[in-house]
Amino acid sequence: MVNPKKTIAGAEPATSGSASPDGVAALDRAFAILFAFQPDDKGLSLAELANRTGLYKSTILRLMASLIHHGMMLRSDDGRYYIGPATLRLSALYQRSMQLADIVLPLMRTLRDESGESVSFYVRQKNVRVCLHRVDSTHAVRDHVREGDVLPMDKGSGGRVLNAFGGGRGELFERIRRAGYYMSIGERDAETAGISAPVFSAAQPVAGAFTLAGPRSRVDEMLMMRMRRPLLEAAITASEMLGGDASPLSAALAMLKSEQRGRKGA
Repeated sequence: MVNPKKTIAGAEPATSGSASPDGVAALDRAFAILFAFQPDDKGLSLAELANRTGLYKSTILRLMASLIHHGMMLRSDDGRYYIGPATLRLSALYQRSMQLADIVLPLMRTLRDESGESVSFYVRQKNVRVCLHRVDSTHAVRDHVREGDVLPMDKGSGGRVLNAFGGGRGELFERIRRAGYYMSIGERDAETAGISAPVFSAAQPVAGAFTLAGPRSRVDEMLMMRMRRPLLEAAITASEMLGGDASPLSAALAMLKSEQRGRKGA
């Protein structure tokens, strides 16, 4: 935690959030207050906000007056602060203006271009998964899945990931949740391999899963190992844009980066 005390020349310490290099300091501090709240918080005191943001209490109080005026924050009789109702209106506007395809398709195209292989986005419907979006490989030989196709949940990387992050129990699903991804070789089809990662949203815990797949002659273990990091990064970006909690993916990505650094230093 940042200790809110004076630094050089009496300047206020940097906030715990990221500041825009070309932005307005007051706005950066106001956003730091808003983003200090976590999903499990039942309101925060002035002292807790100061501790989390690194801002002086006097600064928080000045900014809070504007935030409360515009409905972005609420203050209860006991002095605790809560996220205000205006955020719901902004959230509704965002959800209406930004469709799922607008978010996932550009990321899927980037993954396709980096790997050369097909990328699908699967959603769960009861006991099966459906291909909602698809970006095909430019290769003539590829796994032939089309938008609208229904696939099993108990086979293939997409099904395994949707099961794992949908509450599946067992050692396999625990490993998938820790890693943030799953690689499948010949599970659903003997000649096909793929790697998948989940995407989270505010509307539902698991919005779907990115799956990069293709023939085993090209989508081998080396390619899938190389694509783990881009896949996790794409899943994090999509989850954040959908308002989901990307922290499990961020933790998995940090673990992967540490693993890769360790290999380079060996």
